[in-house]
Amino acid sequence: MSGDPAIGEILVPADALTARVAELATEVSRDYAGRDLLLIGVLKGAMFFLSDLMRRLDVPAQVDFMAVASYGSATRSSGVVRILKDLDAPIEGRDVLIVEDIVDSGLTLQYLLRNLAGRNPASLEVCALLIKPERRKVDLRTRYVGFEIPDRFVIGYGLDHGERYRNLPYVAALRE
Repeated sequence: MSGDPAIGEILVPADALTARVAELATEVSRDYAGRDLLLIGVLKGAMFFLSDLMRRLDVPAQVDFMAVASYGSATRSSGVVRILKDLDAPIEGRDVLIVEDIVDSGLTLQYLLRNLAGRNPASLEVCALLIKPERRKVDLRTRYVGFEIPDRFVIGYGLDHGERYRNLPYVAALRE
């Protein structure tokens, strides 16, 4: 894929991703010591981040997945969300950590938090690999954050454009 004209500036190199995921796993392990942790991966973008994070945790953890779609153009969320794949098991009384690839406007995550909070988990927090503070439209507390990035459309490490580029080992801006 090197030489692909759509791959722009590398915003988060592979070694920085590896180091920060390890730090996040240490924080999560410390905060959830002695608790029954359920990680909820938001498909498809969070799959690489979730698997790397989970492998580095020092606490027992289970995993489940949700897939959500927000209507709108290819590079902007409209905030109108529908659930494409729901959880396989109830979360009532569980300590839940949503693992998200990127928080952009925050509208999709806000919907997800409201939906899951209505299912009465013991706790509900968010771990996001990337956030774009400039794009935020709603005030959301994101407990664990990997990196703040500028308002650019990004690809790599699970993030795609037209289902391509997820397998890049780094996060790069899409050259449009």
